[in-house]
Amino acid sequence: MNTLKRTVWLLSAYRSDSHASWADSIVDTFSEFQWYKLELPGRHFRWRIRGNPLSWLHRLPEQAPDLILATSMVDLSTLKGLHPRLAAVPCLYYFHENQFAYPVSKRQFDSVDPEMVQLYGALAADRLLFNSSYNRDSFLHGVAGLLQKLPDEIPDGIVDTLQNKSQLLPVVITPVTAGENRNQKLILWNHRWEYDKQPLVFCDALLQLYKTRQDFELALLGSRPLNKAGALLEIEQQLGDKILVNEKVSRDDYCKYLSRSAIAVSTATHEFQGLSMLEAVSAGAVPLVPDDLCYREQYADEYRYKAGDSSALAERLSQWLDSRPLPPDVSYWYGEELINNWYQMLKDC
Repeated sequence: MNTLKRTVWLLSAYRSDSHASWADSIVDTFSEFQWYKLELPGRHFRWRIRGNPLSWLHRLPEQAPDLILATSMVDLSTLKGLHPRLAAVPCLYYFHENQFAYPVSKRQFDSVDPEMVQLYGALAADRLLFNSSYNRDSFLHGVAGLLQKLPDEIPDGIVDTLQNKSQLLPVVITPVTAGENRNQKLILWNHRWEYDKQPLVFCDALLQLYKTRQDFELALLGSRPLNKAGALLEIEQQLGDKILVNEKVSRDDYCKYLSRSAIAVSTATHEFQGLSMLEAVSAGAVPLVPDDLCYREQYADEYRYKAGDSSALAERLSQWLDSRPLPPDVSYWYGEELINNWYQMLKDC
């Protein structure tokens, strides 16, 4: 081992698709550092966000690192309390998402516990890194709202303290090469088929679109639960002859379909950076996104429709099948400036 390299622990308590992509990219991109990456499987969310200090109780190296880079799924305050040797180690707390702005499924128990984990973790960290202004602002607003609900003995200045050590540092995406043979009628969905991505809005918009015109095709990508989403079943039943692909595909095939698609659609109610949309746009697809969330800071008005309005989405899709704007420039999210900002943060903190 090269002892001259700065040692960094990357702690990620929930290795799901986007979290995994971020962690792998950080380690691969910045080989100047000596990495120790510790992750937990992306399942059992409530247990993961509270249980990671216990799961890792005997798995942390005895030699403390020069820096800890932990995601906001990590219970950083408990972790540092259980391991006194980490008390003076500088910590970056990376908010891939925040629980204050995360929509709760009807099947989930609504608890303040995940929010408290992130609040204590943020207080224990030296720097807070957010992948969008929306993520940062919704976190700080959520903390302020939570503190107002607590009965007593709440110190002043907590939100100001957190804001003063907050910084924007988005995930660096890997751009997808645009294809030469773009299908001008191909509509892309490249998201999870889960409640927070609102596939029912997408489904309803497609059925409305089909009533007025049938000259479109569909690329239905993204992971899906074992019990297939009702929206996906409806699309399969009503629009089966329009579907070119309907599965979670390999990375190579994923890039192939992105490079061929004309329009990339999001209907999400939860999106803190929108990595899948940025990838699609890097490949030359035109984004059609809700006027909400992180999308407001990423895409101009012409690329946004009224959030949650399937009729507005269907109308825009119909227009764009004939004529649509050029894809916006998303090169910042894979450019040298952002990569260098990450390097400086890892080197100097």
